[in-house]
Amino acid sequence: MSKIGLIISREFTERTRKKSFIITTILTPLLMIALMAAPSLMMVLGKTDAKTVAVIDNSPEQKIGKSLESGSTVTFQLLDPSVTAGQARTRYGNADSTYGILVLGSDVVDNPANIQFILNDAPSMSVEENIQSQLQNAIRQERLSRYDSPELDRILADASFKVGGLQTVKNNGNEDDSAAVEATSSSASFILGLVLGMMLYFILIVYGQQVLQSVIDEKQTRVLDVMVTSCTPFELMMGKILGIAAVAAVQILIWGVLIGCASAFIMPALFPADAVASIQDADVMNIVSKFTDTGFILSLFIELLLFIVGGFLFYAAMYAAIGSAVDTPQDAAQFNTIIMMPIVLAIIVMMNIMNDPNSGLVFWCSMIPFTSPIVMMARIPFGIPAWQIIVSVVVLYLSFLAMTWLAARIFRVGVYMHGKKPTWKELGSWIRMK
Repeated sequence: MSKIGLIISREFTERTRKKSFIITTILTPLLMIALMAAPSLMMVLGKTDAKTVAVIDNSPEQKIGKSLESGSTVTFQLLDPSVTAGQARTRYGNADSTYGILVLGSDVVDNPANIQFILNDAPSMSVEENIQSQLQNAIRQERLSRYDSPELDRILADASFKVGGLQTVKNNGNEDDSAAVEATSSSASFILGLVLGMMLYFILIVYGQQVLQSVIDEKQTRVLDVMVTSCTPFELMMGKILGIAAVAAVQILIWGVLIGCASAFIMPALFPADAVASIQDADVMNIVSKFTDTGFILSLFIELLLFIVGGFLFYAAMYAAIGSAVDTPQDAAQFNTIIMMPIVLAIIVMMNIMNDPNSGLVFWCSMIPFTSPIVMMARIPFGIPAWQIIVSVVVLYLSFLAMTWLAARIFRVGVYMHGKKPTWKELGSWIRMK
């Protein structure tokens, strides 16, 4: 094997044999699958029995109380007009079957604030929203009945409407092929892009820090001093970077396979075709359709793998250079902050992508290699042109080669330096040193 190959093999096997690698490799896709299945599980497990509410209606003829309709959330029990609130509290206060007592004042139509809800149990937002909605409709109808206009109800019903989620589709450029348009949603794309961007952010931080810590540890124990007698500093640096990159790539591939299988077998079972077709909310339907599209999920993971590997190689070269220039993690903090700044900037830009994924700031941040891995992955779910993805990938990998050359200039000198934290000026002189 080549010297770089030996170092790659050592870095790879050392990390993949750890229990932490095995645990995170298994738990992470399980967590992502659980997040994808969460809406369905919440619908199944979140169902509760209807709450029984006793109603004391002091309004004329108990019109408001009689208009309340029982349903799957609340069951109303209208009490006799002679029952007072005090008697109801005594009679139903200890009853396990009664959730609460609703007391409507005699002037509730003119004074909607004259309503009291006495609870025997912990408050439930869904129950309260149901009661408030029904009381509002009942009081409105009672007020409308005062007007002598038989057409008033029909006019108000016709004028009252709500615009639901827009049915947004991508222009396919073919006026005769209207069935081939692709449904899209800004909310669904933003959520998916946010998840991918944050995933890439954590991988860059976690594995980049591993490169930094590995170099510092071996420099402190003088292992590097021995290793550079058998290989060049450049071979040592590249072996460490590529070895840890291989660990990240293998982990992503395993995640892609597991989540792809979940998308192909588990998600269709949780969200059958008829259930997806019955979803009224366009955003929810778009999210579900994306997560059940195995081809879409796998293509995302291929693109994610490209940007993770490229972004990691780019930043790992800087982490390796810093690790070789210092002796302790405390000394590396100053330089580590500088490396973190563009990553944090990428997160800030990613949060603004929903407003306009093609704005000038977002576009250039998805091309500049310091921010492109995170920002571009957040843009991809919005359906950007393929040429932008290709250009971003090419620029990222070319920048990695340039950064590797600079990092190697620092590494070849820093690996021999002990006992002194270098300044930025000294790092510059190391790059120019022949």
